[in-house]
Amino acid sequence: MRNTLDNPSHIVLVGPMGAGKSSIGRLLAGRLQCAFVDLDAWIEAEAGAAITAIFASEGEAGFRSRESRALTSALAKSDASVIATGGGAVLDEANRRAMRDAGTVLYLQVEPATQLQRLQGDGSRPLLVTDNPTQRLAELQAMREPLYGEVSNLSFDTTHHSPESAAGALATLLAQASERA
Repeated sequence: MRNTLDNPSHIVLVGPMGAGKSSIGRLLAGRLQCAFVDLDAWIEAEAGAAITAIFASEGEAGFRSRESRALTSALAKSDASVIATGGGAVLDEANRRAMRDAGTVLYLQVEPATQLQRLQGDGSRPLLVTDNPTQRLAELQAMREPLYGEVSNLSFDTTHHSPESAAGALATLLAQASERA
């Protein structure tokens, strides 16, 4: 994990599904008085279709291509923003490089039991359409954990936090890290 805050213009949130990237990101952007971008919502708006429909018609590769284009567009904006990525955005090396170059990357962590609880009943997650979501989440985490660590400047465990308390703690963490930089 990198320890410097190279460019504080964008705050990019990475981490597994259920870590709170969207809910915490929206609140953090409010605290920081900047724009909030949810890449999944951006992709759905551009496609005119839900992510599940994109996965069904284009497969994961088609979705990842859309995700990379959306990330590039969001990072190109000159105004500071908090950007909530999808859990798999880190899979592409070019995405990781772009995130690192555009600002501060925060890895939102979550314990598996809490993650599963937060995702229970959420039918909008195509990668969880399986007989064993617990196993699937563990597989995804094992594959992605090193990439989250590689790309992030800072890590924060959201397990025992409400979105509001996490946003407050992250705002404080970012201010402290900025003072040290």
